[in-house]
Amino acid sequence: MRASRLTAASLAAATAVGSAVPTAVPAFAASSNVATALKLPAPQGRYATGESTFRLVDDTRADPWVPSQRYRELMISVFYPASHTCAGNTTNQFPKAVADVVGPALDSNLELPAGLVNWSATKTHSLADAPIADGRFPVVLYSPGAGDARDWNVSLVEDLASRGYVVVTIDHTGEAPAVQFPDGHMVGNAPLLALAGEAFQDGTMPEFLRKLTEVRVADTRMVLDRLGSLPQRLTAGMDPSRTGMFGQSGGGFTAASTMYIDPRIKAGIDMDGTLEYTSEPDGTHLSAVAQHGLGRPFLLMGSSGAGGSDVHREASWTAFWQHQRGWKADVTLRGSEHASFTDAEALLPQLAGRVPDATLTAAIGTADPKRARAGVAADRAVVASFFDRFLKGYDDRLLDGGATRYPIDVER
Repeated sequence: MRASRLTAASLAAATAVGSAVPTAVPAFAASSNVATALKLPAPQGRYATGESTFRLVDDTRADPWVPSQRYRELMISVFYPASHTCAGNTTNQFPKAVADVVGPALDSNLELPAGLVNWSATKTHSLADAPIADGRFPVVLYSPGAGDARDWNVSLVEDLASRGYVVVTIDHTGEAPAVQFPDGHMVGNAPLLALAGEAFQDGTMPEFLRKLTEVRVADTRMVLDRLGSLPQRLTAGMDPSRTGMFGQSGGGFTAASTMYIDPRIKAGIDMDGTLEYTSEPDGTHLSAVAQHGLGRPFLLMGSSGAGGSDVHREASWTAFWQHQRGWKADVTLRGSEHASFTDAEALLPQLAGRVPDATLTAAIGTADPKRARAGVAADRAVVASFFDRFLKGYDDRLLDGGATRYPIDVER
């Protein structure tokens, strides 16, 4: 089922039959009782990185998934270039309470043996609340795949921050299995999953997905509105006049859809996300951005696996390509899968030998750690080159858009 290209695999599973499919546990993997701690690859830019987290509240908007809550609250993380002279503690990818909920969901979605990975042990390379480096840096927003946590692309986000960007990751509350707020309370996704299941059963999935995207766009615009209210220690180094956005799967759709109605975003990337409101993309429920395109630079970045996106296979991308008025390019990463644009690419190869190669290949296109590292490097290079060109003005020809009307293959 191709629904995971808009909604995360957890949402797709919930709508398919209304119950989870048990994860098969290989006998050789079950023999060990020691949970594996995974490591994120180090950022490659010239800056150290810091991370700060914030709760944002909109008192004018009720929560769309729990209408009895008369306000909308979000959590964001801000990754940024940090001073090399500072000292402190690196942050965790997932706080312990979040990992306890998100971890089992990742195990199920990625078909990993339950308990094999200690999801609370992974550290970032960013220091908590470190002083920001000197300078004024472009701002880039990141929206995760629907059903995913904002922390499920730290490898790519940290690398971009190390190259001189302030990167804001957004949790769309109610989608991820768990979002933790500063006072300790947690919000899960049970109400949303129930609505998704109902939509699947009664044939109203396009309407449900339209609402999901509209909520995400409203969340993103809320974040844009509140950037200036962040602490002065961060805003002093931010240049909101140079703002971009990218996202994986439903997050890529969110980036394109937000750009369509909000001119504050100057350039965007869609990583393997359909641009139509259907769980089986076929061109029948095209979004406005697919039908009309954009007048600003936009990069389509697709996988090459079954159900992957490019302008020849994905009807909504074909429509967008025909109507796009701004700079455009269609990049296909050969040997990649849908999850290759998340931290799965960096983390899963560390499980080689503990899970079947077929499990890793199905998730990220390879079980070879060297090829996976090449894939991480390719993701980072393409994303950084695009934003360097359109937010910093560097004339980087890695991406030759405009006149190029064919996918660009990036070797792994």
